[in-house]
Parts: sequence; structure tokens; C-alpha cells
Amino acid sequence: MRTFSFSRADLDIIQRDRYQHPHPRVQQRMEVLWLKSQCCTHAAIGQLAGVSRRTVQRILDDYLAGGLDQARKLCFRKPESALLKHQDTLEDYFLHNPPASTGQAQAVIEKLTGIKRGLTQVRRFLKKVSTCVIAK
Repeated sequence: MRTFSFSRADLDIIQRDRYQHPHPRVQQRMEVLWLKSQCCTHAAIGQLAGVSRRTVQRILDDYLAGGLDQARKLCFRKPESALLKHQDTLEDYFLHNPPASTGQAQAVIEKLTGIKRGLTQVRRFLKKVSTCVIAK
């Protein structure tokens, strides 16, 4: 079983950030650390903070690995489309050769980039580059 010791300075920051940090996810993490400093069990911490036991363990692991800086770090996954690498080329092509349909745009994208995407993904991409007008 791991032991946790919190310095007075860390406890002051944890107590403040439980309510005053601008991001609610960080507030929740600080609540987990605060409850751990009060010797609560992981099950009790999860119940009181509204997170799973595994999340409690992850937050405590982060704190042990890098202190408060690591526990406050927000890492949201934001995937990027492979088509974004070809955005300029496709935008230029469609500016001079507007597609008559999404299906036609799909075929052109596959021909130019080698990337096959469904009609929904092609529509989203074309809306994102927004210089293309698609006939309905």
C-alpha cells in the first residue's frame, strides 16, 4: 500500500483550488487529493467526489509522479483528420472544380490523396474548408 504525505504548501493550494480553480475537472481532482489527505479510503473518495475508484487511483498516481503540476494537467484527446494535411491542395482543386455531389467529392479526394472516407466525413470536411459549394 502506498503512503501519501502532503506538504503544508500543497495542502494550502489543494484547498484553494478545490473551489477556485477555473476548470471544474481540476477542482474535482483537488477534491480527490483533499479527501486523500484526510485519510479517506479510495471507495469513499470516489463516492464523495463523484468519480470511479480507478479515477481516484489515476489522480493519486499523477500526484505521486509529478506533484500538483501533474495532477492539474489537462490532456484532452483531440483527433485530427488525415485530410487536414491535404486541405490546401483539396481546397484549391475544389475552388476551380466544384463537385456536383458529395459522392463526386469523395471520389476526387480518394484519387488525389489516396484516403477513402465515407460521405458523412467528406461532407464534414467540405464544410470545414467552407470554400466548396456542394449541390444537393
